[in-house]
Amino acid sequence: MGGVVFHRDPEKVSSELIEFFSFIAASKMPRFWVEYDRGTLTYDEVLDELSREKNCSRDVAERYLREALDRQEVIPQTAALIRELKRAGYRLYVLSNMSREFIDFLRKTEIYRAFDGEVVSCEERVVKPEDRIYEILLQRYGLKPEETLFIDDRRGNLEAAARFGIATFHFGEPAQSCERLRRLLLPAPQTES
Repeated sequence: MGGVVFHRDPEKVSSELIEFFSFIAASKMPRFWVEYDRGTLTYDEVLDELSREKNCSRDVAERYLREALDRQEVIPQTAALIRELKRAGYRLYVLSNMSREFIDFLRKTEIYRAFDGEVVSCEERVVKPEDRIYEILLQRYGLKPEETLFIDDRRGNLEAAARFGIATFHFGEPAQSCERLRRLLLPAPQTES
């Protein structure tokens, strides 16, 4: 979800917020954030970890975490593509590393209702790229790996999915990625001659 369907628009947030959460863009997440996504660390516990990690007061950590949550918004290009894929008859599923607070917030959005099912790390107590989370998705929804496309912005998560025989797509810059997906998944409009 994060970085593919939802993000914090860098043009709408402060550089301080971006810097505070710069670890999210790192190739390896800090252990405390992984455990927050896994659902084994609570909101209060992650605030304690953030304040230690960032050498700031707990109040400052909470202000930034609340802002990070409140500033989540749908990526317009992805939302448009999701709607097109639904109209074309695709079944769409969420497979996300997400904490309780973040997923509760995102579930209230209009675009989230476009999904046919979900596997969310904090509810399953397992995170990508661990094998079990992919197994849960395939089993729960009766998906055939060879008929499934997994889209993610992290290469390690894609590599894990590929081990199951799932096709993968690395999501980068939203406009370009959505256009490539559109060409891959949606038939070209027929022109009249």
